[in-house]
Order: sequence, then structure tokens, then C-alpha cells
Amino acid sequence: MKTWIMHIDMDAFFASVEQLDNPDLRGLPVAVGGDSERGVVSAASYEARKFGVRSAMSMVKAKRLCPHLRIVRGNMRRYKEISRAVMGVLGEFSPVVEPASIDEAYVDGTGLERLFGPIEAVGRGIKERVRAETGLTCSVGAAPVRFVAKIASDLDKPDGLSVIRHEDMRSFLRELPVGKIPGVGKRGLDMLRSFRVFTCGDVLRRPREEWERRLGKMGGVLHDRARGIDPNGVVPGGPAKSCSAENTFEQDTTNRDTLKKWLLAQAERVGADLRRHGYKGRTVTLKVKFSDYKSITRSRSLDTATDRTGVIYAIGVELLDALELRLPVRLIGLGVSNFGDKPRQLSFFEEPEVQTAARPGLDKAVDSIRERFGTEALMRGELLEFKKPKK
Repeated sequence: MKTWIMHIDMDAFFASVEQLDNPDLRGLPVAVGGDSERGVVSAASYEARKFGVRSAMSMVKAKRLCPHLRIVRGNMRRYKEISRAVMGVLGEFSPVVEPASIDEAYVDGTGLERLFGPIEAVGRGIKERVRAETGLTCSVGAAPVRFVAKIASDLDKPDGLSVIRHEDMRSFLRELPVGKIPGVGKRGLDMLRSFRVFTCGDVLRRPREEWERRLGKMGGVLHDRARGIDPNGVVPGGPAKSCSAENTFEQDTTNRDTLKKWLLAQAERVGADLRRHGYKGRTVTLKVKFSDYKSITRSRSLDTATDRTGVIYAIGVELLDALELRLPVRLIGLGVSNFGDKPRQLSFFEEPEVQTAARPGLDKAVDSIRERFGTEALMRGELLEFKKPKK
């Protein structure tokens, strides 16, 4: 039985959802992101991409490239709703589905030909069901190995379907630009070009041992990928690995009180999301990006996994207090990871004050009220002025 791995990638996902929900945006250049001097493009419609607008680009540059760009703030709750529908469709075709992000997933297609016909028919069936269920298009790539399937899904966007057959793998890889191999970033690409290596075929002109001498373990991986070897299969979707929130400021700041208020607002968002999905995490991470665009992270792990807003906030503040603000801060973020409680040695000493001071019942009561009456129904006193709309 031939092995097939499929990669499903939603087309311009956030922007396409906005165009789906608002017919006035259809056919127009759309960018999802913050409409300010510090805003960043989270996603761009294909109409916007024709003008050079890309994700992670500053909104100022995007508007300069496309003066008639329509900017939408975005709605993550709506995107997650559509994402769940897409993953549900994929589960109709295969029991082995691995969500890779909110808008892409891997599917183990091995054996599906017996149920749905040739692998092209499987891909068309997935595309048709996704469109029928969500109103959106996706691009599908299928190949014998995982990383080639991902590359294939990008060959014919949007609304594409590309299949790399087993017998075509060698010729496909021989001409494949080496920069397409996952893990070969800009720095690695520059180094490979200095060796006059531009394609996977160029990699194979030198033995595996030479690449290991030059690049260590990753040299062997590079050689394997160029030969079409990828030991990674499809891992059935499990729980999320982390939950985080971050904000980019309209003006850089060194005011620690302001930064702590942002951390409190983020702790509320992260804590509520954890509780809504039934997750708890043992590691709290603070992210700070300075005015020179350099980022740092600081983390602290707890003995017991938590979903409590107060705990998350307190750890974030501790990490911030220990941090030297060498430059004004452009962005701050707070996240929780390392989900699940692990067995541990019980302590003879009391739990840290930050743990015992937290009130899980209060968190749940606040969640319930906000779920019913809206997020502004209850607000912490510290955030009343902070969240007041600007006139």
C-alpha cells in the first residue's frame, strides 16, 4: 500500500473569512490587522497581494503600496469557529488528522484510495466539502512524505490541488530550490549559496558525510530531505501546546505601570481561553520586543499547572520586574504552555503565595457573566481607565 500524506492549507484564511462575512469586501484588496502607525498586517487577500502587501508587513507600508486597501481589525473567535469546521471536514475523510495551525493541517491519506478513489479524487473531495461547509477555498498538496506535501500545497494557490507521485519524487526534488526545504532559513540559504548549492540536486552532488562535517546533524537532515526522506508522519491532533496574547503599542514605552496593565489585560484573555478549553499550563512566558525590533522571552515554570488569571498575571509581573528595560518597549506578550499536570514530589512547605491567593471560583464566575453579557460587563478596577475608549 502506497503511503500518502496530504497538506491542506486554507487560502488567505483571515482575509477570506472577512470577505465571506462582508460581501462589500469581496473582490477588493483587504488586510487584517491594526489600522495605526504601529499596526502590522496579519493576513492579506489575494487582491491585496497583487500590490505587494504581505503578512508581517507594517500597515503603513501596506497602505503605501495599496492606497485603497481595506483594513479590518479581525475576529479571532470567528476564525477559530471556521477552523473547527474545517478540521471536522478533514475528520470525515481520515481518522488521522494533525492540525498544524489555525488554517492548515496534515492528513494521513494512506488507504483512502480504497474508499474515495485515486488520491486526486480524495483531494477534490476534501476541497468540495470544505467549500460546502465553510464557503471558503483551500489548497491541497499530496505526496509520499510530509515536507513535500506541504510544498505541493503551495504550488497552485489559491484553490489548487497538486500531487507529487512516488515515481516523480526524484525528478521533482532534483530541480526544487533548496530554500523550499523546511528549516532552511535566510541565513542557511545564504551559506548554501556560498557553496554554490541552489537546488536539492546540488545537495546530492556531495556525500552525506561531507554535509555532516560542514553542518553537523542538520547537514545529514538536509541530505535526507534532498533525497525525499522524511521520518515525520502525521500525528493525530492533540490539545493545543500553548495559549498567549500580545499587543503592539502605538507608541514605545518604558512605563512599567502601563506595561503591567497590559499584562493584566493579557492574563485575563489567556486565563479565560485556558478555562474555556479546559487546559492548564505549568510554564508562564513573558515576551518583550524593544524599539530596535529585538525580542526576548523570560519564563518561569510552576510545580502545579494553572489556568488562574491571578497566577498568570503575578508571574508575568515578576518576570517583568526582573527585566532591565534597555530600550523603550514596542510589544509585550504573555503566554502559558507546558499543558497538563505531571506527577511531582509533594512539598512539606506551603505553596507559593501567588498560588494560594488565586481564586478559581471568582475566575469562573467572571467567565460566566462575560460569556452571557459580553466582555465589558465586568472589568477590573485597574483597567477601567486603561480600557476606556479614546474620544
